[in-house]
Amino acid sequence: MTVRVALLTREFPPEVYGGAGVHVEYLARELDRRPGIDLAVHAFGLPRPSPLVGATYEPWDAIDARTGPGAVLGTLSVDVAMAAAVAGVDVVHSHTWYAAMGGHLAGIVHDVPHVTTAHSLEPLRPWKREQLGGGYRLSSWCERTAIEGADAVIAVSQGMRADVLRCYPDVDPARVQVIHNGIDPDEYRPVDDHDQLPPLGVDPERPYVLFVGRITRQKGITHLLDAFALLDGEPQLVLLAGQPDTAEIAAEVADAVGELQAATGRVVWLDEMVPRPAVVQLMAHAAVFVCPSVYEPFGLINVEAMACGTPVVASAVGGIPEIVVDGVTGRLVSVDADPADPSGTPRDRARFAADLASAIDDVLADPTRAATMGQAGRDRAVDLFGWSEVAARTEDLYRALL
Repeated sequence: MTVRVALLTREFPPEVYGGAGVHVEYLARELDRRPGIDLAVHAFGLPRPSPLVGATYEPWDAIDARTGPGAVLGTLSVDVAMAAAVAGVDVVHSHTWYAAMGGHLAGIVHDVPHVTTAHSLEPLRPWKREQLGGGYRLSSWCERTAIEGADAVIAVSQGMRADVLRCYPDVDPARVQVIHNGIDPDEYRPVDDHDQLPPLGVDPERPYVLFVGRITRQKGITHLLDAFALLDGEPQLVLLAGQPDTAEIAAEVADAVGELQAATGRVVWLDEMVPRPAVVQLMAHAAVFVCPSVYEPFGLINVEAMACGTPVVASAVGGIPEIVVDGVTGRLVSVDADPADPSGTPRDRARFAADLASAIDDVLADPTRAATMGQAGRDRAVDLFGWSEVAARTEDLYRALL
């Protein structure tokens, strides 16, 4: 029996800016390769060139989607349009709260199973109040309604599964299944070429610390900037960072980068989209990749860096300890956060920065050991996080619901 699947997503190439978008891109590719799946992607935004995309949607003209609350209302308008468009499928699979309400409505209207993949949770991202204002209450309602009503919830890590059940205790634990994110080990791999680094302003002959992520409280970039000022030696700091959540955090990061650059002259900030081959070169040639997130349900970016053969220093939060093995593939750094504070903010910011700097220095100080860590990371990424296995388990879940 062929299973007709509608995959609902905010992001799809070329409009991908986060781990959830990367996940959907590769999951769609692998599901399409499976003979028992008939897949159509439904995405936010303008038409896409991929033959996998069945339709794209933009917010209704009557809604000013540029504002915080308006952005969420615009999202709901897209969800309604998506739900109306997927008649005739066997399963609807949504990703993130942006598309989850579309899946929820489609499941009700068309009487088909709705699967939603939780890549993050709104209750654990309270800083989004800065970005969305009253829209945050609406996005939280959308997520709760969709997750509690879904026939199955995919959590991208054991840590994420625990968060789902803690934040939404009315969800039956039997409906929450862990299926990890994946990587393409042929695309993310060690490479010798570094010709794309100098045009980006990166000196490949000098060691550099690499960060890749959005400018948001969640990703902890400000903590890395604090830590870089404390490092021994003179490594470069390369920040592939854009898409700020708010004007306030954009200004905060810009001020901190400016101060570091004035003091050291060793900061390269790339705030525009960089082609993936250049990202792979950046990862493959970094002395250490750093993920200082205070909230990270999975942390796909760490798997990608490991697949490139690079040691990783990361916060021991969410799903990251399921990826990075302390002392083997890199270093984990504890975040002492108040359990009552859903933002995950370290109670002692200076202590966290010092611990982060110590772990980075530990890797930088011994290049031979760092290379061993990088190889161990590559082996772990290839063995545990391949997309074909992710797609196979996802298809099994679809069929179990029919």
